[in-house]
Amino acid sequence: MDRVDYFSTSDQALSLIEGRYQRFKFQRHYHLDYHFGLILEGQQRFVYQGSRYLAGPGDLVLMPPDELHDGHSFSESGYRSQVFALEPSWLINQLDAHSSTCLSFTHPLIRDPQVFSHLCQAHHALRQGNLSQLAQDCLPYETFGPLIDRYSHEKSSEPKHLGSQTLVTLRDYLMAHLSESIHLWQLANMCSLSPTQFQRHFKATFGLTPYAWLTRLRLEQAMKLLKAGVLGTDVAHQVGFYDQAHFSKAFKQCFGVSPSQIR
Repeated sequence: MDRVDYFSTSDQALSLIEGRYQRFKFQRHYHLDYHFGLILEGQQRFVYQGSRYLAGPGDLVLMPPDELHDGHSFSESGYRSQVFALEPSWLINQLDAHSSTCLSFTHPLIRDPQVFSHLCQAHHALRQGNLSQLAQDCLPYETFGPLIDRYSHEKSSEPKHLGSQTLVTLRDYLMAHLSESIHLWQLANMCSLSPTQFQRHFKATFGLTPYAWLTRLRLEQAMKLLKAGVLGTDVAHQVGFYDQAHFSKAFKQCFGVSPSQIR
């Protein structure tokens, strides 16, 4: 049975598709956007630039804009896929290559378990729609950065470490705004960097994404408040978690105990 579902995200330049195809055949066509397809089950046969390809579970299909291709199931059992559709200008911005006008890849069919896993997790997270603002801002680069660096013809410039005074400024700002929704562009502006540059430099410095670092900061502050006797429901709000359930889950993953166990 054929079924296709389309999902929007908070960023209009990025949309999602999930499909199960058995009888349906894609005739020769092209897209205006980049399409990155994850084959989850079964096998898909497609023709691209005169060559035939067979994609199976764990394979990533990279289809640039304006390139003719087709697609159909290799067998009667069909195949299941998840697709990212990305506007070209958005993807090029993720590369942070100011001179680039078109991003191309070394091969249309990639097998890389790490990249595949990152993309699967991101597809799932983006469909849920319950990410914090900073997580939404950071997720696309963290998802597509490894793919771009490993398999595009153009490479990003080497990231640099942020200075010690910059780190103090960032930490003071985040501590003062823990309960608020933090945007990536706000942090990037403080460092006079683009959001993409900031993410790359931040991770080179800390080994974590800005979102992961902020989450840990929130949880560390939550531990201090709980030890001081503040109620768990109040703590969740004060450190920026939008509900008690998400706070409790994140706290236990971090410390191995629930907030109610802290005395």
